[in-house]
Amino acid sequence: MADSETLVQSEVSPDQVEIQTETQAKIGNGKDSSTNNNTDQKQDVVTNSTNTTAQDQENKSARHIDDCLTAKTMWTSDPSTPVILRMGDTPPYSNTPITTISVFENTVKKLPNGIAITVKRNGEWVKWTYQQYYDEVKTAAKAFIKLGLEPYHAVSILGFNSPEWAIADLGSIFAGGLATGVYTTNTPEACQYILFDSGTNIAVVENDTQLQKILCIWDQLPHLKAIVQYNGELKEAKENVYTWKEFMAMAEGVPDSALQERLQMQAPNKACTLVYTSGTTGNPKGVMLSHDSITWICKQHGDNVNYKFGVEVAVSYLPLSHIAAQLMDIHIPVLFGGTIYFAQPDALKGTLKDTLKEARPTAFFGVPRVWEKFMEKMIEKGKSVTGVKKMIGTKAKEIGLRGVYAKMNKQWMPFGWTLANIMVFNKVKAELGLDRCSMTYTGAAPISRETIEYFYSLNIPLLSVFGLSESTGPHTVDTTTDFRIGSVGKETPGCQTKIANPEEDGNGEICMWGRHVFMGYIRNEEKTAEAFDEAGWLQSGDIGRKDEDGFLFVTGRIKEIIITAGGENVAPIPIENNVKEALPFVSNCMLIGDQKKFLSMFLTFKVEMNAETGAPTDVFTEEAKEWCKSVGSEATKMADVLDNKDENVMKAIQAGIDQANTKTTSRATKIQKWSILPTDFSIPGGELGPTLKTMRPKIVKKYKEQIEAFYVES
Repeated sequence: MADSETLVQSEVSPDQVEIQTETQAKIGNGKDSSTNNNTDQKQDVVTNSTNTTAQDQENKSARHIDDCLTAKTMWTSDPSTPVILRMGDTPPYSNTPITTISVFENTVKKLPNGIAITVKRNGEWVKWTYQQYYDEVKTAAKAFIKLGLEPYHAVSILGFNSPEWAIADLGSIFAGGLATGVYTTNTPEACQYILFDSGTNIAVVENDTQLQKILCIWDQLPHLKAIVQYNGELKEAKENVYTWKEFMAMAEGVPDSALQERLQMQAPNKACTLVYTSGTTGNPKGVMLSHDSITWICKQHGDNVNYKFGVEVAVSYLPLSHIAAQLMDIHIPVLFGGTIYFAQPDALKGTLKDTLKEARPTAFFGVPRVWEKFMEKMIEKGKSVTGVKKMIGTKAKEIGLRGVYAKMNKQWMPFGWTLANIMVFNKVKAELGLDRCSMTYTGAAPISRETIEYFYSLNIPLLSVFGLSESTGPHTVDTTTDFRIGSVGKETPGCQTKIANPEEDGNGEICMWGRHVFMGYIRNEEKTAEAFDEAGWLQSGDIGRKDEDGFLFVTGRIKEIIITAGGENVAPIPIENNVKEALPFVSNCMLIGDQKKFLSMFLTFKVEMNAETGAPTDVFTEEAKEWCKSVGSEATKMADVLDNKDENVMKAIQAGIDQANTKTTSRATKIQKWSILPTDFSIPGGELGPTLKTMRPKIVKKYKEQIEAFYVES
């Protein structure tokens, strides 16, 4: 078989192609003796039967856009190069490939007057039907062409979720460009890297704040031709900078034939979207996703969790630059004719609950911190309940926890289950806006058992989803009928998992196979080659294991593994979770000890966050205050603990660390020193990424002196 370096080349000899295809077909069938925990479904890698001839490719009008183009490799770093789809001869591997464009057109034909997207403006919900949504996407596509968008160049979108965000995203795809989301928290320097790397022709920004970021780096962006601001009027007129209204008006005079020509260039096995990684371990990489990887995984995931056409409702509030939000808020709704309510920009500062209560979604995805915030608010509110109501609530939660565990284990529901739902759980769900919600998901970062069980006790089973940008999202998922606490579910049908080089406990690197696997990193041949093993499996970088029932458990990340001076390999996440469980006032903790003689840990307290900036304050949350009282301390803010070196708090923390240490397997995995940081981790502080993942390298750099202090010889 050709090696990985060879496979990413755009030019491969016929002999190499034949060897590559034949060998990888065997791998897909699970016949490679090196694979572990591999499914038995047949999965051949083939060039698709719908592939066209070279003559058809030259005469674009002779082929349909859902016909795959002839391809030589399964991955590439060139955005103009099609790839071989990892298809097989039985469903779902053999499902007919389709572009995102055709998916949209099919839904418009079936549901032209169905509500597609809606947003509250000036106190009223403004709505777009599917026909109106589709028409505006085509208008945006023509406007992009008028502004000079070149095929395989990017439209970078920088702003909070809105109908315009989605229209720009799909419009850029229709125009043959690469839709590219940029996190709103990015600095101008971070924006410059992504816009340069993606070859951005047009930047679409939310407001003047985001506009200024691009204006100050424009001279470093040779491909950038124009900027469009989709909210409000421009504060100052500038050449090649347009309002959304001006932008959409530019479509006038662009003939349908110009758009049709761009559509004809597309195919299921060509790139349509770029999703940039968060850059936790280096510069972000542009993940190229094909039309097929998006449409195939959307169909598989939707069918797997029982989405119903024309019925589902969701709220868009998580960053659309993240793969989870793009699928949940743009591509899956378009496929299933769902309705998306766009939240307000201050959603995570408190207004999300209001939107949820108005939208009453049928599915809701939250990162762990969102669920934690819900939990904290409900616990705080519950303290005011007394007497009989409190007794009923406490008993109902006991029944709720037992009931959800009974569901998990497929056992009989406990006595009182129906009554508890009527008297307590249904009211709680209505208060949260989740009374119609049958699917409540968590993902993107680890979530504590405490949080999961709290929602279990309210009959709100949090279902985990696991995937990467490189796997186009949901590789595995818990379902309402098949879930297990602590796991990330089972494979989405058609996706396969290999646990590479497992150790005695069954843990090894999680590797992935399926039509959802990405095309490659744009213009980064080296990193693209590194993403795959020699058999063509996507290497996730995550460590995990499968249990006897096929549930996947993620236990760590290779790049986060701490290797002590004694050569002990330590996964930090399980140890950090043990500490959080023992010390409920802890907001974040991070294990330290790479190349050190022993392990240490940073701790942060749960504090109130500044509603405007998102930065942590010095004031404890009610939960943290209550914990302090429970250990004999009157502390209400960080200064009370740090300046006075509160003895009661320090003793209680040490007791919690000691408790967590009892769960470790050896002395080398015990925490020997710890320190309280003066501020909690946050996005503004740089310790958390846009999806609230811990940015470990940045924290190590930021607190270098404190780390060195752990290891000063006493």
